[in-house]
Amino acid sequence: MSGHILILVENLSVPFDRRVWQESRALVDAGYRVTVICPMGGKQDREPEATIDGVRILRYPLRAATGGPGGYLREYSLALWHTLRLALRVRREGPIDVVQACNPPDLLFLIALVLRVGGTRFVFDHHDLVPELFLSRFGGTGVLYRVSKLLERSTFACADAVISTNESYRQVAIQRGRMVPELVTVVRSAPDLSKFIPREPDSELKRGKPYLGAYLGVMGPQDGVDYALRAIAQLRDKLGRTDIHFIFMGSGDAFDDLVALSKELGLDDLVEFTGRVSDEFLQTCLSTADICLSPDPRNPLNDVSTMNKVVEYMAMSRPLVSFDLTEARVSAGAAAVYVPDNDELGFAEAIAELLDDPARRDRMGSLGRARVERELSWDTSRENLVDFYARVFRARRAAR
Repeated sequence: MSGHILILVENLSVPFDRRVWQESRALVDAGYRVTVICPMGGKQDREPEATIDGVRILRYPLRAATGGPGGYLREYSLALWHTLRLALRVRREGPIDVVQACNPPDLLFLIALVLRVGGTRFVFDHHDLVPELFLSRFGGTGVLYRVSKLLERSTFACADAVISTNESYRQVAIQRGRMVPELVTVVRSAPDLSKFIPREPDSELKRGKPYLGAYLGVMGPQDGVDYALRAIAQLRDKLGRTDIHFIFMGSGDAFDDLVALSKELGLDDLVEFTGRVSDEFLQTCLSTADICLSPDPRNPLNDVSTMNKVVEYMAMSRPLVSFDLTEARVSAGAAAVYVPDNDELGFAEAIAELLDDPARRDRMGSLGRARVERELSWDTSRENLVDFYARVFRARRAAR
């Protein structure tokens, strides 16, 4: 084995967290020993310990935060305790060469500091801009926002190297985090093309309508599904279009509220919520879809974040409609139609324009798939990750 890497993640279970799972398997395939510490899932990943495809996973019970800042304080305190407990258990069993901490929250550097006493290096896997996440969810610039900035600075200050999910995040690490550029590497969250396989379209999914629209992804407060639902209402009420059925695949903190909003808007005959779905259903649904939705509104976080669903739509050769976000343009290029200023009517008009132009839809889908194959697939990200860790271990050996 080339070394032992301990990966810490708090906000999702593994292997449900696709990015962490892809990274873990890539590192095992490259010859590293990998241990992951994460929370148990709500309905999946419930075993306290498991070894899957060579990745050892240790899980702890955790209830997601409710009730505002106090809820997050309880969640994070409990998560830190369990993570520390399990990390020390792993270290008692043998040396840990590198600890990779995935945010949010920007608190796991504290575990890295404890392990550093034994010579462990710290890699920060930067999944979210937590200060921007705070601004986007809660607004304002009060004490808690200043604390989030302090914790981010502390994380960067403790890190030996940083993995960024895109170039915007890399610039944050260099400029705001004051990291040496050579120590910051982009490893994009990217689809594994072996799992995004075109299937025979299923016309039953259209529920008797000529067209199908699809959404795939998390349904949290900042993911913009409420914008999509209001845009669909505009599509019906202002543009008179009822010839398209929409399937929303996924779940999240806002799922129940979104189902209620759909009912309130009278969209029962146009919109269907499936919850989480199998790979087979996902592939069939996206193969059937005429258009896909990426309704994340412009805010400080979304503007510079890469949305997994955008690249997944492209991997399935689907055209998409998106609000005009910096990183959405970087990812999708000509595979998307961009709507400015969180304009819900504009979003509806873009859907209608694409529905009326099948040649344009086909052209956009082909451009998107080609871009994924050329630059944005997991094959490229895996190479970047393995090269990054080769440099980390060379630096560790040189320091010793």
